[in-house]
Amino acid sequence: MGENKEYVTRPAEKGSINISEDVISVIAANAALETEGVASLAASFGKDIAELLGKKNLSKGVKITVEEDSIKVDVYLIVKIGSSVNKVGASVQQAVANAIESMTGFKVAEVNVHVNGVALDRDK
Repeated sequence: MGENKEYVTRPAEKGSINISEDVISVIAANAALETEGVASLAASFGKDIAELLGKKNLSKGVKITVEEDSIKVDVYLIVKIGSSVNKVGASVQQAVANAIESMTGFKVAEVNVHVNGVALDRDK
């Protein structure tokens, strides 16, 4: 299965459940994108390699850190102009934590929201 660093493992009655960190990143990304006021996710360090190669990276803008019994999430996003940055950030924190905890059963210790910009979409 590869290195254990790439999976979050949870003991179960008849073995263990291994969830890829990429799956958790996609869950977090979808929850953030569904939050009102979020225009898009931003790459955490400029353009990532998948984007440069023309591949769609579903977890772009999300970094997962797994600790002993909890998960820390960093979300990098662009907010829509006219949105309250504080309200959007708090909503993203709640949505991401709820989505990860309900879909995986793992505890989310913290969700750090990094606002990298404002989308100047004047058509809406």
